[in-house]
Amino acid sequence: MSSPFRIDCIPLPKLPSSAAWRTAGVYTSGALFSLGFWFFIDASVYSKAANDGWVHITFPDWIPLICSVLGMLVINSIEKSRLIADSYSYSGNGVAWKAKLVLFMGFALIAGGLAGSVCFLILKYIVPQYPFPTLYFGVANVIANSLIMLSCIVLWLSQNIEEDYTYNLTL
Repeated sequence: MSSPFRIDCIPLPKLPSSAAWRTAGVYTSGALFSLGFWFFIDASVYSKAANDGWVHITFPDWIPLICSVLGMLVINSIEKSRLIADSYSYSGNGVAWKAKLVLFMGFALIAGGLAGSVCFLILKYIVPQYPFPTLYFGVANVIANSLIMLSCIVLWLSQNIEEDYTYNLTL
């Protein structure tokens, strides 16, 4: 029996069930993800091809984006049913806390990616007071990580919409 003072006893909201909502969410998530990558790739190409300055996007600028993408993969590998599993589901004890731990690590990765992009923006572009064509490299990194985070949220919510006609086969 769980204690009423535990953090994980907050019930997850029941999402509206519809195949159209699920499909729209998946497509919206894909559009946000590709738009985020487009911002970063655009800034990377501009920094190498058209920028005459000394500042360019290098590999350390890619690290926040890589963390955000890895966090998105980890978060979307967890099903909502795993988070509320009891001790007899999925053939073993402790599935729910393991899923919550993995979900926390995914959120830490995606939040670290966003925080890293903000740090790059501040330390590499704002503190040296570069003008806007160069400042765009840091802004594009923050926009890309924000869109990937939003894409992750939309995809997780749309993938965990419960269908009206689902069948659970248990042995």
